[in-house]
Amino acid sequence: MNVLVIPENSRNDQHILKPLFERLFRSIGRKRAHVEVCQNPVLGGIAEAMKIDSLSTIVESYRSMVQVFILCVDRDGQEGRRRQLDRIEEQFRNDRTFLAANAWEEIETWALAGLKLLPDWSWADVRAEINVKEHYFEPLAKQRCVAEGPGGGRKALGREAARNISVIRRKCAEDFGVLAQRLEDAFRVL
Repeated sequence: MNVLVIPENSRNDQHILKPLFERLFRSIGRKRAHVEVCQNPVLGGIAEAMKIDSLSTIVESYRSMVQVFILCVDRDGQEGRRRQLDRIEEQFRNDRTFLAANAWEEIETWALAGLKLLPDWSWADVRAEINVKEHYFEPLAKQRCVAEGPGGGRKALGREAARNISVIRRKCAEDFGVLAQRLEDAFRVL
């Protein structure tokens, strides 16, 4: 089974999303799932990632090779983002398995959920922060001496976080956990 993860920003998000979804699929018994992050076309941010035309182009281009499409975007404090994603899913409900999720508040939050935080940080504070990337992820990458690596430390920290997929599902129950459960449910049908 081939899975295409469609991020709003593949340049950085790929380093978190690919290891997380590879580990998630293994954890739900889909060890042979081949996960790729969409690199062609590269979407230019949230506005482009939420356009039906952009997503239709991707689905049409990969239709013959991909069985599962997963759109992953940041919530960015936008309370109506989930409703927008529901409408997008509705547009593609007859086109393979197409699921959409928004990280609460940024994709980096999912990685932080699987990592050991700095001693003076609380998970509740991380989860409540809209600018997770700037306030928590980037300082942790610097403290861990990986900020100069691929994706500003996302590659190293994404791989490390993925080893704790069950913790991520629990700590991010409202977003990543729900998506994981929806994927499990979809595979019972596939």
